[in-house]
Amino acid sequence: MTSVVALDRLLDARRIWRGQAIASPSTTQPSGHAMLDAILPGGGWPESALSELLVAATGIGELRLLWPTLARLTVAGERVVLVAPPHRPYPQAWLAAGVDLRRLVIVQAEGRDALWAAEQCLRSGSCAAVLCWPRQADDRALRRLQIAAETGQALGFAYRPLREAANPSPAALRLAIEAQPAQLRVIKCRGGLAPARPLPADAWQ
Repeated sequence: MTSVVALDRLLDARRIWRGQAIASPSTTQPSGHAMLDAILPGGGWPESALSELLVAATGIGELRLLWPTLARLTVAGERVVLVAPPHRPYPQAWLAAGVDLRRLVIVQAEGRDALWAAEQCLRSGSCAAVLCWPRQADDRALRRLQIAAETGQALGFAYRPLREAANPSPAALRLAIEAQPAQLRVIKCRGGLAPARPLPADAWQ
């Protein structure tokens, strides 16, 4: 007489081996900076994913890093959203960078409301890229942003303080933008090892 054993009980007891699901090949979008694309797996920003930009201080070129991508997207008619930027964007600078301001949306929010707004924009499927500046975001909040970016097939960018580099993150890509000396380091990248050597500031400024 045979007995029926629940599959989850066998898994919990480690009586059977469960393989990993086959991941679909990741795709990327070019950053517009040749030297950066050359060291990133796939040659650009990971699509449908969250990228973290860990910044030593504001105003050290962290926006210039994204301007070529945002210009390309908005000129193509795609929507770009800024959620809770720390300073009011200077229109002339964005125009000079080639960004079509008609396709740029700014959402003013604070705290958990800002995280919620960023998640909803990423998840909506109507935004090509969402930039946010979360002041307090734990691993769970970042994971929600990552899942929302996957769901909405959007580029997600989270600007956070450089000190957060010491903490783990579910983001597909983590870049550290340092001031002294001015350089960019890849801390984590999906699909490959992070390069050991940093990029000088003139590689993206």
